[in-house]
Amino acid sequence: MRTLFAFLLIPLAVVLFMITSGWHAFGKAADGPRLERMQSSPQWGDGVFVNEIPLYNPFLSRPERWFESSEFAKPVQTPSTVRTDPRVYDTDVPLRITWFGHSIVLIELGNVRFVTDPVWSERVSPYTWIGPRRWYPPTLALQDLPYIDAVLISHDHYDHLDTQTIKSLIHRVGHFVVPLGVGAHLEYWGVPKEKILELDWWAETNIRGVAVTATPARHASGRALVDNNKTLWMGFALSNARHRLYFSGDTGLFPELKEIGDRLGPFDVTMIEVGAYGADWPDWHIGPEQAVLAHNWVRGNLMLPVHWGLFDLARHAWTEPIERTLVAARKRGNQVLIPQPGMPMVVDADRDHVQHPWWPQVAWQKAEEAPIVATGDFSRELR
Repeated sequence: MRTLFAFLLIPLAVVLFMITSGWHAFGKAADGPRLERMQSSPQWGDGVFVNEIPLYNPFLSRPERWFESSEFAKPVQTPSTVRTDPRVYDTDVPLRITWFGHSIVLIELGNVRFVTDPVWSERVSPYTWIGPRRWYPPTLALQDLPYIDAVLISHDHYDHLDTQTIKSLIHRVGHFVVPLGVGAHLEYWGVPKEKILELDWWAETNIRGVAVTATPARHASGRALVDNNKTLWMGFALSNARHRLYFSGDTGLFPELKEIGDRLGPFDVTMIEVGAYGADWPDWHIGPEQAVLAHNWVRGNLMLPVHWGLFDLARHAWTEPIERTLVAARKRGNQVLIPQPGMPMVVDADRDHVQHPWWPQVAWQKAEEAPIVATGDFSRELR
């Protein structure tokens, strides 16, 4: 009996340790008026937020593929980056974009500044000792960021909503614009309620003359096993008198991307996720070829691929997302921005941006070898 008790006690102790050590990072569930507002959303159904076109996910039924991975899923050497000079932000320009890797983008529209899905921590995880680890240090120290008018959070997965980064930014940010329900996490971590702007799809707010619109996405949410889809997910459109930009957040392909372009486009620049995809989850992440298609659907001019180049979150080669994106963009005549992580880029939609690949040449699978094709009843639109 003592042996059986010890056998049962060890896994129980491990579970309790994992729960207690990650408790703060898990965040907090919405309640009260916040929950009531969520429940009144058109996206709410059966106690969670839902996608109009469900996500197809056969991953659990294919255990033989769980451990398949490219030998180049992680860089052999630290990727080439640019050490960002914070003094560059002392001068305002009509449009400047700094991509820090993954979905972390500093967007400057004149003297109004936004940061999307900031993650400055070592790992994207509720723990500091386990979980996907960044491939290179931040190219700009968090304390060297200029004052940020608004942080834009697309959803509450760990590679987009990082507890320590949010806590470090509280007193250096004007507002946090987040999907429905995510505000509960931020308040729990100490963000003042008046700084939180919680939006449903198509809702709009104004940040110092820049219209910020929450756009639909096809994805999911959750920070623990028991809170899947308890908060909303979304992208963003930004516009002022001179420029329009689109940030997809995480999304699979879905027909309403065309509506985003019709209602809020055309866009000078789109920032669409291209990485961390797989045939076993074709609707969770859009994949390179469909990202280029989405860029055209939303009526984009220049495309900045995001959601790649910083973390190992899938089985493909780490450079595959950008290589396949460039191939697909050439076929459609689209221009792709490929700045090194940390390089501030002044964007002018009226001129060509001559750039060169900064990543190494490694083996990767072409679209014909490993296609990513979204599910749903809109196959005639996939062209």
